[in-house]
Amino acid sequence: MSLKVENLEHNMAKLTIEVPAEDVEKALQAAYLKQRKQISVPGFRKGKVPRQMIEKMYGAAVFYEEAANQMIPEAYSKAYDECGLDIVSQPQIDVVQLEKGKEFIFTAEVAVKPEVTLGEYKGLKVDKVSTRVMSTEVDEEIEKERVRNARTVEVTDRAVEDKDEITLDFEGFVDGVAFDGGKAENYPLTIGSGSFIPGFEEQLIGAKLEEEMEVNVTFPEDYQAEELAGKAAVFKCTVHSIKAKDLPELDDEFASEVSEFDTYKAYWDDVKKKIKERKEREGKAKKEDQAVDQAVENAQMDLPAAMIDMQVRQMADDFARRIQQQGLSIEQYFQFTGMTEEKMFEELRPQAERRIKTRLVLEAIVKAENIEVSDERLDEELTKMAEAYQMDVEKLKEFMGENEKNQMKEDIAVQDAVTLLAESAVEA
Repeated sequence: MSLKVENLEHNMAKLTIEVPAEDVEKALQAAYLKQRKQISVPGFRKGKVPRQMIEKMYGAAVFYEEAANQMIPEAYSKAYDECGLDIVSQPQIDVVQLEKGKEFIFTAEVAVKPEVTLGEYKGLKVDKVSTRVMSTEVDEEIEKERVRNARTVEVTDRAVEDKDEITLDFEGFVDGVAFDGGKAENYPLTIGSGSFIPGFEEQLIGAKLEEEMEVNVTFPEDYQAEELAGKAAVFKCTVHSIKAKDLPELDDEFASEVSEFDTYKAYWDDVKKKIKERKEREGKAKKEDQAVDQAVENAQMDLPAAMIDMQVRQMADDFARRIQQQGLSIEQYFQFTGMTEEKMFEELRPQAERRIKTRLVLEAIVKAENIEVSDERLDEELTKMAEAYQMDVEKLKEFMGENEKNQMKEDIAVQDAVTLLAESAVEA
């Protein structure tokens, strides 16, 4: 096999790959042996027709496609290893010559990892994030836990109040005429949930059990049922049941039930501590994101379109796998949402481009700063991973090949570059 490499514009390259004639003959013979059982010629049993007879009847090119499909993967794989290029896309294959008795020549157009010219990346200005925790924030967090631990009780001695869980019958009318889909019986509704038309739930506050009342609303202009959009409607409603949350007292008993602490004060202090830790994590992440975004903005590179296309395809495939885990196929998702593959690719493209640029810039910073990850550091990270997955670290190492370990080292180095950017940034 011979290989010629031609550099093209925008970090593209064309590999011209030539396969010897004797290998072409072997591929044609293999194609004949694979396909002969499918070819019928009068006077011959199936699978026993000589190759020369088939080529005479159907033309010399009858086995070319199958032969090419056999030769291209192996030849391209060898060219990939020999070319010395950092290829970052699937090849665009074009057959130049395929003829019996001659060399097989094809080209593979590929994207090459672009060079990055770094701009300013140290001392970047980022927003100052406060990690101060207000008492009201702690109280709000505890109130959420209080609601989660509340009992639901039946209410019979009062009217509907905000946050109540009710069941009701309703029927809607527009211009005095009932409309399709506007009627239900024993419908469960939480007041304040916002699940009904704006204004509907608020008007139910004060409704008494088993007393019919009217609720007047106007459908939004963008309502999904076009025949109702923008129209005024009257709903006749009857509430059949009211349930309310019976909230526990905020005392030591409550604290001991929802936490590891025996006193409410200790529980309150712990909630405050956790909120502060969360704010610190969020602040650190925000600082990192802002620093990285600026470093990417300050850098220069020429991204090949094929590289972005491959990233878009990978992201789309990842999304398809995630929704499949939820029991939905990508075709069903398209059907339910009105999305198309083309539209999805278009929407993913800016995100894909940003993801590529970010990785390339961070890798360039790793190189510029001579960031290296030792085997000891890798072992530390593998130990953490093993603990997270409740595995023996030695077993985990056995599962990982050298490529996976090297990739993990690269990822750790990239994260170190992120840390470097954030730590050198100046809060404004």
